[in-house]
Amino acid sequence: MCKDSAYFLTMKETDLEAVATAVQRVAGMLQRPDQLDKVEQYRRREARKKASVEARLKAAIQSQLDGVRTGLSQLHNALNDVKDIQQSLADVSKDWRQSINTIESLKDVKDAVVQHSQLAAAVENLKNIFSVPEIVRETQDLIEQGALLQAHRKLMDLECSRDGLMCEQYRMDSGNKRDMTLIHGYFGSTQGLSDELAKQLWMVLQRSLVTVRRDPTLLVSVVRIIEREEKIDRRILDRKKQTGFVPPGRPKNWKEKMFAILDRTVTTRIEGTQADTRESDKMWLVRHLEIIRKYVLDDLIVAKNLMAQCFPPHYEIFKNLLSMYHQALSTRMQDLASEDLEANEIVSLLTWVLNTYTSTEMMGNVELAPEVDVSALEPLLSPNVVSELLDTYMSTLTSNIIAWLRKALETDKKDWSKETEPEADQDGYYQTTLPAIVFQMFEQNLQVAAQISEDLKTKVLVLCLQQMNSFLSRYKDEAQLYKEEHLRNRQHPHCYVQYMIAIINNCQTFKESIISLKRKYLKTEAEEGLCLSQPSMDGILDAIAKEGCSSLLEEVFLDLEQHLNELMTKKWLLGSNAVDIICVTVEDYFNDFAKIKKPYKKRMTAEAHRRVVVEYLRAVMQKRISFRSAEERKEGAEKMVREAEQLRFLFRKLASGFGEDADGHCDTIVAVAEVIKLTDPSLLYLEVSTLVSKYPDIRDDHIGALLALRGDASRDMKQTIMETLEQGPMQASPNYVPIFKEIVVPSLNVAKLLK
Repeated sequence: MCKDSAYFLTMKETDLEAVATAVQRVAGMLQRPDQLDKVEQYRRREARKKASVEARLKAAIQSQLDGVRTGLSQLHNALNDVKDIQQSLADVSKDWRQSINTIESLKDVKDAVVQHSQLAAAVENLKNIFSVPEIVRETQDLIEQGALLQAHRKLMDLECSRDGLMCEQYRMDSGNKRDMTLIHGYFGSTQGLSDELAKQLWMVLQRSLVTVRRDPTLLVSVVRIIEREEKIDRRILDRKKQTGFVPPGRPKNWKEKMFAILDRTVTTRIEGTQADTRESDKMWLVRHLEIIRKYVLDDLIVAKNLMAQCFPPHYEIFKNLLSMYHQALSTRMQDLASEDLEANEIVSLLTWVLNTYTSTEMMGNVELAPEVDVSALEPLLSPNVVSELLDTYMSTLTSNIIAWLRKALETDKKDWSKETEPEADQDGYYQTTLPAIVFQMFEQNLQVAAQISEDLKTKVLVLCLQQMNSFLSRYKDEAQLYKEEHLRNRQHPHCYVQYMIAIINNCQTFKESIISLKRKYLKTEAEEGLCLSQPSMDGILDAIAKEGCSSLLEEVFLDLEQHLNELMTKKWLLGSNAVDIICVTVEDYFNDFAKIKKPYKKRMTAEAHRRVVVEYLRAVMQKRISFRSAEERKEGAEKMVREAEQLRFLFRKLASGFGEDADGHCDTIVAVAEVIKLTDPSLLYLEVSTLVSKYPDIRDDHIGALLALRGDASRDMKQTIMETLEQGPMQASPNYVPIFKEIVVPSLNVAKLLK
């Protein structure tokens, strides 16, 4: 009743919606008065649409009714079929219950069927069973003759007969161990033949790289046998899923064993290349690595070009051999790295591992491309092992460099005491072999380090510069000791001057070599910054050269001492040739000093010039003489001017080519001579003032000594000049080089000089 009411309501709502829709459509059609003339036309069109819709609706309902009718018919037929099957099952169940006793009475028949089946299998394999001993003998002969394919065919026949009998026995009576043992025992020789054949196969595989060149057919036969066995293994494993039976000795996994044999062969080949030891040959590691390189490259080329043709593509024989060689090499390199290697051996090992291995001489060889991609190869040594080796190398190298430098310096020191002059370079400058020895050693170590890596090269360069810095400090100390030893006995060493010149020149050579070394081995700004952060050696080298130049000048002035003491004395005034001797002596020494390289010779000439003038002025201030008359003052002053010109000429000659001003220092002597030469005492204050303005470092005691040398200044005049000068001290110009500062007036005080 409720369902009918709901249906009635639904229909009523539908009718209302239809009426509302119709009203909207009619309203849409009759919006203008002129559309009323078309009412009949609209009515006919709507009637046609209604008739069309009703026809489609009737067709759809009829189709659904036909489907329902067909479904009901099929359900009726299925019900009848189910009833028939139910009756048949009842009949079968009844018959089965009635035949249980009959089946139990047929047990003897069942046993007879099983026995018949076994006998039938035995009859079927009888021929093979009786021929087993003969086939075993034939197979053994074929194996000994090397006819491996034929031997394997007969072995397969034997195994097939054995496996067939055992499988049938297992299927019929899996619990009968006695019969299974009997069959296995009868075919017992089969396993021995299989093992013997396997040995022959492994022997061929162990010599595969040789065999593939001489008799590739034999290698192909071995691969075919292994492939047959793989197929048999797969077939037996598939049958196991059905029967549960697996013949003895299966699966053989000969393919897996083949790769294991090849792996052991590769490992043995790599390990067997070491023919020497460190005790018998210092280059044992280099030879060992070179043999490995040659063998591995030759083997892989053969494997790529020949062996790959003898194996099925899915074996990927070249890829597997490449992996085996790489792993064997990695293991061997690890073993070598763990030994107590010397520095040169570490270099050889790392160079080989990091560079040679991936170079065109080995894995990067064009004959291995494109199968070998060196960028995809794993490192032979782990980064940690490489780091440890580098640390060991740097530690050993540090000790070696220190020892080499010490030995080189000791050898050079022995040369300093020789009776013969040192060698000269192509420009005629004295030198010893020390710089060449030191930088040849540095060069060799840097070349070796560069073969390993850029980073190691930079580290070795920094180490060399650090050790060079320490070495130069020792070099400086030894040069100082050499000088002191000579001063104790100036007759020894015989060639002291020449070897001191060589030491000075070595400083310039060291400088140039250091610059050359940095330029050659530093490629980036970062590397240059790293090495620039190391202590600068230029300062030490300049100090050594300066000490050497001072030593040589000291030698000069020791010889000049007697003649310098004659200056400004009565003897000098009466006509001493002390300055002539001084000039000759200085020139003679500087003929030897011509063997000094230009930068140091230039400084040395300037220093000699300055010191000669200072010593001359010191003689003026010593109050060795006091002029008694204007004539003496004039004569003395003119002599001073002549000697100043003589010294000027000398040092101009010595400084030629340097572009140096050789006049400045000698002008000081001339200026002092002008004060002495002055004839009008009233102008003395003005002349002294001029002198002080030109040389601000001149002191009161210098002025007092100079006035005392004139011998004509009254006490009051001296006092006035001194007091006036004290009131307005002169300021020195920025470029002024003091010359009076180091001249000490004798202890005779100023008060006495003023009397």
